[in-house]
Amino acid sequence: MKSTDKTLVFNKLLDQYRYLGLPEEFIDDEADFTIHDLKDIHKDVPYQSPVYRTNFFSFVFVKDATGKYTTDEQIFETKPGTVYFTNPGHFKSFEWRTLNEVYLITLSESFLKENVHADIFDEFPFLLAETVPPRVLDAQLFSEFEQLYHQIAGIYFGDCIYKNRMIGNLFVVLLLKIKAYFWLDYNPIYEGNRSSQIVKSFKRTLEKHYRQLASGQAQVMFRVQDYADAQHLHPNYLNNVIRSKTGKAIGTWIAEKTIAEAKSMLQNSAVSIKEVAYRLGFSESANFSNYFKKHTDLSPVLYRKQQAGRTS
Repeated sequence: MKSTDKTLVFNKLLDQYRYLGLPEEFIDDEADFTIHDLKDIHKDVPYQSPVYRTNFFSFVFVKDATGKYTTDEQIFETKPGTVYFTNPGHFKSFEWRTLNEVYLITLSESFLKENVHADIFDEFPFLLAETVPPRVLDAQLFSEFEQLYHQIAGIYFGDCIYKNRMIGNLFVVLLLKIKAYFWLDYNPIYEGNRSSQIVKSFKRTLEKHYRQLASGQAQVMFRVQDYADAQHLHPNYLNNVIRSKTGKAIGTWIAEKTIAEAKSMLQNSAVSIKEVAYRLGFSESANFSNYFKKHTDLSPVLYRKQQAGRTS
C-alpha cells in the first residue's frame, strides 16, 4: 500500500482489506481472489470509504442495499438489483446508506488469465472499458446472477483442491451472462470525447518522451505499458483506443517515431551512430542498427551515406 496525492493505492488485496477493515482470514493472497457478503463486514451503516485506487477488478451484486459509488469523477447510485464492476487504475470510493445483502467479488488480472480465460480481454473486451455505468435488473434476471455468486462463494469458502479452477469456470458463465444481457453490443472504444482526449494525451507524451531522449533527459525508450501508466489505463485498452481512433497500434507509433528521430540525428554527421543508439534508448548500437534496418531496409551507415551524397 502506498499514498499518491493523499490517495491510497493498493497493490495487494490483503492490503486493501486490512486498511478498510474487511476480514482477512479467508483471503488467499496467492490466488488474488475474494468474495464476501458485505453485511458481514460493514457492521455499522452508513459507511463511507476513503478514496483509493487498486490494481484489481471488482464485481458488485446489490440484492438489497442503497448507496452510491464513485469512479474517478463520476458518481453512480446503487439500489436493489444493481450490478456493476470496476477495473484497475481508477480513483474509487463507495458509500452504503442501508446494507442487507451485497456480494463483492474482487480478483486480479492474473487470476482472470490463469483461471478464467488466457485471452480474457479478447473474449470479454468490455472489461477494459473506461467506465461502464451500473445496470439495475429485475428480480428474475438478478436471481440468475444470485445463483452464480452463491455457488462461487460456496466453493471459495470450501476446501476443495480444485476450487480456483471451479471458480474460474463459474466466472466464465457469469461473464458470459454479463456480456449477453448487458454489453452484447457495447463497444468499449466508443466513449465520446474521452477517447479523443486519450489520443491527444498519448501523442503529447510520445512527443515529450522523444524530446527527453534526444536531450539526454531520458535513457530508456517507453513501452506500451509506460504510455498506459501515464494515463492510468490498461495497456490493452489504450492500444485499442489508439488503433481505433488513428488506425495504427501504439507499437507502430513508437516505431515510426523512433525511426523519424533516428533519421533526423543520422543526418547530423557530428553525432556518431553509437550516440544515436544511446540517445534513443538502445543499450547496444548493434540492436539499434538491426532495428533501423528492419524498418527502413537500410543500415544506419548506408542511410547516412545516402543523405550525405544528396547534400554534397
